[in-house]
Amino acid sequence: MLTGLSPAVRQYLVVTGNYWAFTLTDGALRMLVVLHFHELGYSPLNIALLFLFYELFGVITNLAGGWLGARIGLNRTMNLGLGLQVLALAMLLMPALTVPWVMAAQALSGIAKDLNKMSAKSAIKTLVPEEGSLYKWVAVLTGSKNALKGAGFFLGGALLAWLGFAGAVTAMAAALALVWLLSLVLLKQELGKAKHKPRFRDIFSKSRAINILSAARLFLFGARDVWFVVALPVFLSQTLGWSHGQTGGFLALWVMGYGLVQSLAPRITGKQADGTGATRWAAALTLLPAAMALGLMNGLSPAWVLIGGLLLFGVVFAVNSSLHSYLIVSHASSDGVSLDVGFYYMSNAMGRLIGTLLSGFVFQLAGQGSAGLQACLWISALFLLFTTLISLRLPRRVYF
Repeated sequence: MLTGLSPAVRQYLVVTGNYWAFTLTDGALRMLVVLHFHELGYSPLNIALLFLFYELFGVITNLAGGWLGARIGLNRTMNLGLGLQVLALAMLLMPALTVPWVMAAQALSGIAKDLNKMSAKSAIKTLVPEEGSLYKWVAVLTGSKNALKGAGFFLGGALLAWLGFAGAVTAMAAALALVWLLSLVLLKQELGKAKHKPRFRDIFSKSRAINILSAARLFLFGARDVWFVVALPVFLSQTLGWSHGQTGGFLALWVMGYGLVQSLAPRITGKQADGTGATRWAAALTLLPAAMALGLMNGLSPAWVLIGGLLLFGVVFAVNSSLHSYLIVSHASSDGVSLDVGFYYMSNAMGRLIGTLLSGFVFQLAGQGSAGLQACLWISALFLLFTTLISLRLPRRVYF
């Protein structure tokens, strides 16, 4: 099927296919863990702690993984990520799961996810060198990934209802193992390998623009996950009485729509893909969680506040995320691109880690229910204000 295409396009399709398959299982696994352990009676904070090592090891992996990709090639780091995810899924098939064991499996999954993500995003720079089309292809990869992550949320909820926890994990492990074997055969050797072996201290970016963008990314993703990861699905299930299928289906459709908007971001932002654009879109996003919190405080219907607010938040957040993803690939050095991309996604993972912990802790501390969700939304607005202020320092020029 791929023989009539150029080598670069063939490799782009293999990388994208790997990324899609991984993302589908990753989204499904997250929804499985949240819903299954909530069903077992775990508190929101305990559920958040299950993801602690997932996010923590994501921080470490992006730093070390970027260096590793530049030394041994992105093909090897991508295949390593796929293999580790299969192992992480297999760990969850133990008959008696304990919290430390699940946290260890999630740690392995976090390493796997960020190896795969860093490899895919870095490979774009080597496979699509033309600056004029880079924004478009980064947006397509990022948007399609999140659309499939949304499908994964739906898949996780559906598989939990259909096969149970163990059956769902078994099915995903078998499917991903097949993808891994195909990738070992099809993915090109030496993809993204640096001409000069980088030293480990080179993992820290020396670029002012990348450092500023990384700081903005940390607060951007912390602002999303502080209410989206634990507080929102538990609120929908516990307070609004939604079933697993309804919760998984709604969040799936949201993330899929969010991914679609991401892929269209170049058309939405036009040619203002610079610091000015990033600042304006971050400022617009800051208003939305604050408006949602005010709506809940004033007794508006929680269902309508969340549905309407999530739709608007998804559109504006998607543009922010896609614009950031383009800027990091554009700024990154062509030789050893994974070093810069890895450092940037380390900040992304740190934001998710902080947001995930706060999502469970604040939601539970504030009394769960509407009060807990309001508190999470106010923290989200504060984080987005930080993102906006940091973005003021980004370079003001058009990159294509």
